[in-house]
Parts: sequence; structure tokens; C-alpha cells
Amino acid sequence: MEPWVFLPAAALVIGFVVCGALYSETTRRSFETLQSGIVKNFGWFYILTASVLLGFIVWLFFSRFGRIRLGKPGTQPEFGYLSWFSMLVSAGMGIGIVFFGVAEPVQHFVNPPIGEGRTPEAILEAMRFTFYHWGLHPWAIYSAIALPLAYFHFRYGLPLAPRSLLYPLLGKGIYGAAGHAVDVLCTVGTLFGVATSLGLGAAQVNAGFGRLFGMSQGTGSQLLLIAIITAVATISVVSGLSYGIRFLSQFNISLTVLIFAFVLLAGPTVFLLETFVNSLGYYLQKFPFTSLHINPGTQGGWQAQWTLFYWSWWISWSPFVGVFVARLSKGRTIREFIATALLVPTLGGFLWFSALGGTALYIEMFGSGGIAEQVQQNQALALFAVLGQIPLQTVTWVLATLLVIIFFVTSSDSGSLVDDMVTSGGHPNPPKTQRLFWALAEGTVAGTLLYFGGLNALSTASLTTGLPMAIFLLIAAYGLVRALRVDHATQGVPSTEKLQENDPHHQTKRSEE
Repeated sequence: MEPWVFLPAAALVIGFVVCGALYSETTRRSFETLQSGIVKNFGWFYILTASVLLGFIVWLFFSRFGRIRLGKPGTQPEFGYLSWFSMLVSAGMGIGIVFFGVAEPVQHFVNPPIGEGRTPEAILEAMRFTFYHWGLHPWAIYSAIALPLAYFHFRYGLPLAPRSLLYPLLGKGIYGAAGHAVDVLCTVGTLFGVATSLGLGAAQVNAGFGRLFGMSQGTGSQLLLIAIITAVATISVVSGLSYGIRFLSQFNISLTVLIFAFVLLAGPTVFLLETFVNSLGYYLQKFPFTSLHINPGTQGGWQAQWTLFYWSWWISWSPFVGVFVARLSKGRTIREFIATALLVPTLGGFLWFSALGGTALYIEMFGSGGIAEQVQQNQALALFAVLGQIPLQTVTWVLATLLVIIFFVTSSDSGSLVDDMVTSGGHPNPPKTQRLFWALAEGTVAGTLLYFGGLNALSTASLTTGLPMAIFLLIAAYGLVRALRVDHATQGVPSTEKLQENDPHHQTKRSEE
């Protein structure tokens, strides 16, 4: 255990839970005010940061550094492609894609940011912005922290913790107060983000069980589901990456492909394929404008509700996904990492949104309708509403509910493992007792705040970490470029001594000599 990270992080979590439970409304209003102020004054910074990071990752892919391996020369990957990709997607945004696969395109279709709703043009706008929010930009944000973490850990032996990203700038200073502060922020942000998803996601599982078994909808049922999911996640995280987490992730990706294929074949197949191709072309055509689009002088509105919310979400979640993906990526080259972590999940997400969201849009435009009304009443019911319009609805409801449950389990166990690694000094295989602590802590935080009505406060609080994390990501990108230039100059032989030339302590010592 790294006490200067574990103890402050645990204390902050406990303190917030107490405030969120006893003073939930005051806490929620306070963080909403803070978050709205950040969006109002720094929304432009979020938009610019996401696009800069995407440009940085694309540049790395084509640069001379692409051949550098995430590990010592000759290091072989720890996981095969299927295991690597499955765990990467499950931790990254699998549950989000399932939850919003229908809800987001439908809401943009009814209320598009540009033009009139419920028209053929509205379908194009709905899919363009859905692709924008779930495509290249968020995966570039994740890659921008995962890639340098894997590089510094596997190639130079630095801790598998966010503090290592500051090594080219601080040198051994990362083991001091600055490094502790970064790791505490990332630990708390990870736990808040996963606990929020666990609490809010229980509503979708509850909706699935309600459709299947008539389970009552409410706090009591959702608390029971959180307890069950936490128990399964605890078993998974204690069993480790090679067993529990890998098995569940592979099973979930297989189930996702099965549901996607069935909807594609049983639904309006030609319309869905046309929607995918047309939407992809429109997304790429409008890509530069969409990436930097801001409404100057407007406060709040559609962009704050959607784009800036997502950018806050992706950036605040980036330490969790980054540390976990870095742990999986030993032995890959930089170019191989980017191709898999940026392009493959982006394409997979586009296909999912086109199939599930496209079916909903087809029903709204040419069928019986009613999907939009159900989405507006309860987003958690969106997926089940669409599946209810195609054959074998009971079977697909069962599979969809199982899919949601396992995605939440993989998010929970991945988050617990990340918190454990960071609070144990960046050890890639941290103690099982601490894994148990963080897994139970996530469920306890989610359940407590759900019961007392403070879960929305936690959700808003987790988003406020996005601003400092955005600055941290840009610093990390700059540090990685400095390190890669040293690496390339030494002809691919890792040289900690060369990196330490940027270490202030090292420079002082040389000056004295």
C-alpha cells in the first residue's frame, strides 16, 4: 500500500459519502454550480483539448515513433488480440454504448441541434452527433493517457500510476507530493465514476427484470441489484485479469456481436446498412467543423447538455480507462496500440449505433412509432423498447439484460483493479485484500447515495475533475514526445539515464559537479 495515496483517497471518499447522504441536495447544488461554471468558462478548452489529443494520437500513428514497443526490445504481448480488445472495450465504454445505443440517436432525431426534428435530415444530424460523441475523440482521450502509461511502465519500469506521466518533467519528483496528489485525484475520480455508473445502471437492469419477470421499479430493487453486481465484480477482480475479468469481457463481446447481428438481420436490414454508410460519410465530411464547433456567446443549451457533458465525462474517466488499458498493452508497438485502441472500437460503436439506433429511427419514421415517448419517459427502457418491436423479443430481452449486467460487472471490477494499482504505488499485480476493499467501496458508495438520493451529486462531482485532468493530459502528451525523442536518439534502447537528464534533481547534481 502507498499510504500517501490510499489514506487521503479513502478519506475523501468517506467524507463525500457522508456529505452526499446527509446533505444530498446542498451537495448536488454546489457541484452543479461548479460544473456549470466550468462548462460556461472552459467549454472551449474541452472542445480544443479533445481535438488536439486526437491530432496528437494520429500524428503518433504516422510518426517515426510508431515502431517503438511498449516494453523492452523483444517483449511479447501478454494477451492475444481477442482478449486485449474485449477487455479494452468492456472497460472503456461498453456499458455506455449499450445504454445510449437507442436513447441518444432518438433524442437527437426528435430535438436536433440543427434543423427540424423528425425529418430525413434529422436522421443524418442525429447519427452525426452520436458518432462524434462516441467515436474517435473519446478513444483518442483514452489513448492519450493509456499509451504513455504503458510506455513508461513497461519500457522504463516506472509505476503503473498516473504520476509516471510527469517523469520527463519532474524526474524523481513524481515520488513526492505532486505525484501523490495526481494519484489521489485519479483514484477518487475513478471510484466516483464507476460508482455513479453502477448506481445509474442498476435502473437499466431493473427495467430489464421488470420486462421479464415483473420486478418492481424502485430504490429497493436497485439496491438489491447493486449488491449482486458488486458481489460478482468482487469475485471477478480478486480472481485477476487472466481469469475473471478476461472471461467476462470475452463473453460480453460475443454476446454484443450476437445481439447486433440479430437486430441487423431481423430488423430493416437495407435501411440499417444504408444508414451506416450514409452516416459515416456525413460524419467524415463534416468532421473538421464538428470537431471545433462552438456556439459563441451562448450559455448552456444543447451543446452543454450533450457535447460538453460527454467531454467532461470522457476526460474525468480517462485515468480509470487509461491505467487499465495500459496494464493490458504490454508488448504492443505504438502503431499497433493506436490502430486497435482508436480505430477498432470506434468502428464497432458506429455499427452498434447504426443497428440499434437505426432500427428505432426506422420505427419512428416509417413504423408505429412510440419509441421516442418511451425514451423521454425513461432512457433505461430504450433498448428494450426497440427489441420489443422485432421477433423473439423475450429471448432478446434476456440476452440484453445479461449483457447490461456483465458490462456493469466488468466496469466495476476494472475500476477496482485500477484503484488498487494506483493506491499500491503503481504495482501491476496489487494485493487482493485491497482489491476487495475497493470493489466493496464502489458498491457501498453507489448504494448509500442511491438510498439517500445523493447519486446525482456524485455524478456531477465526478465531472468536475475533468478540468484538471484535461490540463494533465496535455502535459502528459508533451512529456511523451520528449521521452520518445530520447528513445529514438538511443536507437530504441530504453535509457533511464537519458530520461533523467530532464530530472531537476539530476540537473542540480550535475551543476554541483
